[in-house]
Amino acid sequence: MDGDTTSNRGFASDNASGAHPAVIEAIAAVNEGHVPAYGNDAETARLQELARAEFGPEARIFPTLNGTGTNVLALRAIAPPHRAVISAETAHISIDETAAPEAIAGLKLLGVSTPDGKLTPELAATRLADPADLPHVPWPAVVSISQPTELGTVYRPEEIAALARFAAGNDLVLQMDGARIFNAAASLGSGLAGASTDHGVDVLSLGANKNGTVFGEAVLFARPELAEGFGILHKGTLQLPAKARFVSAQLNALLDDGLGVRIADQANGVAAGLAERLAELDGVEIAQTVEVNIVFFSMPLAPARAFPETLAPNRPLLFELGDHGLIRLVASWDSDLADVDHLVGQAAEALGASRA
Repeated sequence: MDGDTTSNRGFASDNASGAHPAVIEAIAAVNEGHVPAYGNDAETARLQELARAEFGPEARIFPTLNGTGTNVLALRAIAPPHRAVISAETAHISIDETAAPEAIAGLKLLGVSTPDGKLTPELAATRLADPADLPHVPWPAVVSISQPTELGTVYRPEEIAALARFAAGNDLVLQMDGARIFNAAASLGSGLAGASTDHGVDVLSLGANKNGTVFGEAVLFARPELAEGFGILHKGTLQLPAKARFVSAQLNALLDDGLGVRIADQANGVAAGLAERLAELDGVEIAQTVEVNIVFFSMPLAPARAFPETLAPNRPLLFELGDHGLIRLVASWDSDLADVDHLVGQAAEALGASRA
């Protein structure tokens, strides 16, 4: 990207970035005349075609308005309100969506402690209910996983497949929160289906806001029987866009010719380069291998407290852990080397000031 980036681009969140030019062009292209509302338009029909080409001929996709609503809507579609959802304790639905899944979907969230943000069949099994305890405990209906996780780790195909077998063997549905699914696909070197439905995911919350759209995401069903009667929930959960063509056009721009995965790969690459540069600084430790566009690194607490303030208004998240601070950085589709240079320079200054 050209121009001065240091004043208005940072690594606080990929939600802070603007829209990709192809997305803006797609919106402008459908901003002509009058067309049928509520998804009965040519652009949403094309979205169905692209989804089936990507995820298989039985896939069904429904445009939505935002990420939290998409997850809640997906969960409502596959679980009645007296049931439960097994997820990692660090899952987005558990820690970043207030009580929306519980308050709106009426589902009990059963969190599981994990070492890396990823569920396994063995961990998920610890939250299965004992039939002898019914009706006093919630009976699980769904296993929900985030791809990638909030810790920036990516589920491998064999890990997803193992969870899919576990879910099927226990009469559960496997749902995936794909807020950064494009980044996961780029990391795996696959298409979107290769990071999700090819390996047994039944329902995918297809994220796009973090990867170059203005607004709009989607619920995708790999098993069409799970989508029966979905139209009522779509409207009743406040996620049916009246002018659905504007959401569908954005998703089509990302799905067409693999654009979404390509720009996510750019973000992943910048994050990897950022981690390499930060690791060269005395006092900085990269907390884990960078798999997508998320970097966690630590530094002594005093400079860690000062460092985010130098990046205002793009302050990254800081977690204070004893005498060190753990900082989360997130690269966006439009992040570049100038942004990396600026951030690494600020980190070096914070470390230097703390030693003065």
